[in-house]
Amino acid sequence: MSAPAGHTPEEARGALAATLCYFLWGLVPLYWRQLAGVDPVELIAHRHLWSLALLLGVLAVQRRLSSVGAAFASRRSFAINALGAVLLTGNWLVYVWGVNTGHVIETSLGYFLVPLVNVAAGRFVLHEHLRRAQRLAIGLAALGVILMIVQLGRPPWIALALAGTWGGYSLLRKQSPLPAATGLAIETLMLAPLALAFLAWLQFRGVGAMGHADTRTHVLIMSSGVITAIPLLLFAYGARRIRLSTLGLLQYCAPSVQLVLGIWVFHEPFSRARIASFAFIWAALALYTADNLLQQRRFARA
Repeated sequence: MSAPAGHTPEEARGALAATLCYFLWGLVPLYWRQLAGVDPVELIAHRHLWSLALLLGVLAVQRRLSSVGAAFASRRSFAINALGAVLLTGNWLVYVWGVNTGHVIETSLGYFLVPLVNVAAGRFVLHEHLRRAQRLAIGLAALGVILMIVQLGRPPWIALALAGTWGGYSLLRKQSPLPAATGLAIETLMLAPLALAFLAWLQFRGVGAMGHADTRTHVLIMSSGVITAIPLLLFAYGARRIRLSTLGLLQYCAPSVQLVLGIWVFHEPFSRARIASFAFIWAALALYTADNLLQQRRFARA
């Protein structure tokens, strides 16, 4: 995939990193489905600890371990990363639970909504001006969600939770002054004591997966650090080098791959009513994309 709006080598590298990140995220349901027999909260706790171990190793090789301690000296940096840790953990938990309970299509809907959440965050948090097409795109997406509520008889909570937590996390990573590996290491470090205590409690009760599962499950659980950290490092690297709108355009890759997996690999139902709901959201994304490309072309001419 070519990198949109890569006007400088730095932006092009950022766009490439973000594209690769989103493609890998699209394939992640294949990994989590292999661990469907493990409690999602336990999986997230392991994900924290194994990710932290990998990230501290990366920082040690880069001789930047001291930057972790220095980051806690700034109240603003501490607050941003603490909130980021909570949002990221919530996003992980909802996602893993959704995938392993047969809601891959709804998780894909959540990530289709993220670019529009980013637009709304830009308006109400960063006080950016919304163009008419952007307002119309948000309206179309809202209609799609309303139609899905009518179809399901309930709000699509999985999708809305994923869109909200990831949209908020994207905004925080955009504002964070920390390098990618350092910021992610701090986010995982902040909640690592809770994760460790929870896993120790499970082991004490004799119900934890580690030590009680087969070798394949042990290897998969220990691989959660790699599965988690590499795409997030790519995302953090890209988010700090490209515009939020460009990040939104590239984001379509992950839910598209997830939707394909949900329909053709996991054989989840995709009724006409659900197709109609997605159609409104896809129309919103098409309008949003066209508006962004037109705006970027105008900037390039200027």
